[in-house]
Amino acid sequence: MPSDTPTTPLHAVSGDLLVIAPRTGAPAHRASTGPYRRLLATPGARAFTTGNLIARLPMGMFSVSAVIMIAGSHGSYALAGAVAATGLAATAVVAPWTARLVDRYGQARIAVPATAIAVLGSLALVLCVHYDAPAWTLFAAYAATATTPNTGGMSRARWAHLHYGDPAALHTANSFEQAADELCFMLGPALAALLCGALFPEAGTLIGAILLMTGVLVFAAQRATEPPVAPRTRAGSPLRTRGMPALLATFLATGAVFGAMEVVTIAHAGGAILALQAGGSCVAGLMYGSLRPATDLRRRLLWCLAGMTTLMSLPLLAASASDSLLTLSGSLLLAGAATAPTMVTGMTLVQRLTPEGRLNEGMTLSVTALLGGIAAGSAAGGWMVEHTGAVSGYVVPVCAAGLALAVAAAGIRRT
Repeated sequence: MPSDTPTTPLHAVSGDLLVIAPRTGAPAHRASTGPYRRLLATPGARAFTTGNLIARLPMGMFSVSAVIMIAGSHGSYALAGAVAATGLAATAVVAPWTARLVDRYGQARIAVPATAIAVLGSLALVLCVHYDAPAWTLFAAYAATATTPNTGGMSRARWAHLHYGDPAALHTANSFEQAADELCFMLGPALAALLCGALFPEAGTLIGAILLMTGVLVFAAQRATEPPVAPRTRAGSPLRTRGMPALLATFLATGAVFGAMEVVTIAHAGGAILALQAGGSCVAGLMYGSLRPATDLRRRLLWCLAGMTTLMSLPLLAASASDSLLTLSGSLLLAGAATAPTMVTGMTLVQRLTPEGRLNEGMTLSVTALLGGIAAGSAAGGWMVEHTGAVSGYVVPVCAAGLALAVAAAGIRRT
């Protein structure tokens, strides 16, 4: 295998002797190598990233698949939405406990059985729908999927372990993970709708379950990069850490931005256009990862939230000014550009505030707050659309972004 290091020897004369010495040092191109290429060159990184991406894709598939499957079978979107909401509520309760077990006993030891339980819940839901079981069984089956481990959090924990003490590499890793989140939640719903429409209504859930189990097995098999289990300490819950409650409240309000924007945009222009917001966020996240990491994360978080609040006003202005889908598309693309830097900075701050040995729990709490905000934002956005119209519904994400900025600013002053 050819080496990137120059092999031409150095020649020097010392008295009557000719001294020949090999060249040493870093490859000449190393400084110009992209940050993501260096990140994925970490031994074992590509293997666990592959498994994680396979496991993460179904996260954007399950809700859409369940709604299509249940609504098609029972003829009720109200029932389908209630079942999906129940699953979200169950996840909010169960996920932090699953993450705590992961921190205590290790990723592979907990993630695989937890995923198996979730997959069985998905299969039970398919059977209940297929055989027209009573409605209460749908709620019970979908609630069982709440044991699905936070694969994104586990991947971030691996990066934190592999690049401990290297803020630049962790910044790039968190940006990469956020871009992966956006990509999966952009492709997942589209893939679910395609499978359910082209094959049969249960196809999205079934294939999603297969991908989830396969991805987690591949991810868990990479034991060389798995963070060691931290010894039991008396470290308190991340919720008791100074500054963490305010940060989680910020995630809650940020989730409301996402949930409201999704519902309002679907009501105004259809769901396909939402891919532009996710695409803008994905590109912005990758670009953000190539920048220098912030020395003052709190201050940068405030700047990111201020930018998000400003850019979230663009869809409102575009929808109010004209009926042009092209104008709205451009505004959504720009609005999405602020979300990834906000999430990357927030997640990095979570990692710094979380007590040692509770990293998975801390990151899962932030994701749980985000999901709770999405549910609240969806409800608020839907209410605004129904009572005041789709255009005025865009006020909700702007207000939610402003609330996130106010909460973060108040929390920073107290820490």
